[in-house]
Amino acid sequence: MLSREQIDFYNENGYLMVENAVTPEQLKALQETTYRLIDASRPVTETNDVYDLDDGHSPDNPRLTRIKLPHKQDPLYWDVLKNSAITEVLTDLLGPDTLIQTSKLNTKAPGGGQAVEWHQDWAFYPHTNDSMLAFGLMLEDVNESNGPLKVIPGSHRGPVLAHTNADGVFCGAVDPSDPDFHLDQAVTLTGKAGSMTVHHARTLHGSAPNTSDRNRLILFYECHAADAWPILGAGSYIHSLGQRAFYADLQDRIVTGKLTMTPRMEALPIRLPLPPAPQSGSIFKTQKSGGARSAFAA
Repeated sequence: MLSREQIDFYNENGYLMVENAVTPEQLKALQETTYRLIDASRPVTETNDVYDLDDGHSPDNPRLTRIKLPHKQDPLYWDVLKNSAITEVLTDLLGPDTLIQTSKLNTKAPGGGQAVEWHQDWAFYPHTNDSMLAFGLMLEDVNESNGPLKVIPGSHRGPVLAHTNADGVFCGAVDPSDPDFHLDQAVTLTGKAGSMTVHHARTLHGSAPNTSDRNRLILFYECHAADAWPILGAGSYIHSLGQRAFYADLQDRIVTGKLTMTPRMEALPIRLPLPPAPQSGSIFKTQKSGGARSAFAA
């Protein structure tokens, strides 16, 4: 799927834009399924296991920040990840054996839909190696006004910045005054529906509020090589599920190839996301409750 030049660009810059990542038929089905899920949120009054509600959400005006784990809400999202050009890009960049870490559909409602402050995914879930990335599939056209993704090229090869507030509590966002945060180098990633961003787990990225009159729908798949194993929380997760259930969960998360029981260890910069923010469950809650400072102009 990817040319040598595209792979080299990703390795050097930590991000990539890919056009036509899904077929027109897949895109239409994704749009219809997504709007059906948004419509089904009308009677919801509190954030739950499926929906993160935005300010002003009501039955007459459904406003969401996110649909959680879309690949578990409708099989279409899982099928697209496993059977599209996305699948090819995944193996081109991470190799034949890959797993999904998580998924989310950031809907970013019109008229002020919430920003995502600058951060590195790696700060939330460090692994034994950084063969990890996130795809951002645009389900509608994304332009400057509706809160596009922004990245800082090359930041995946630099330090892991502190994602803590003034009290040292994890807030899921970097301090805009950090000398290693170079906002002036940011690149804005816009595109037509069906286009896809790719960013490395250590790449600094964020997105401004949606000031347009339409939703900004981006479907994110976060994936990793099968030999990248979590550093934090794996033991308690295995204990809570039991070894059989844990192994079954790993099997369920295979996108391509097979599992490996031999983690690949690399010497990489790591910070643990501790102590935790007062509220978590989504980056929006973590950043808000943790008192993250904004790098976006009001």
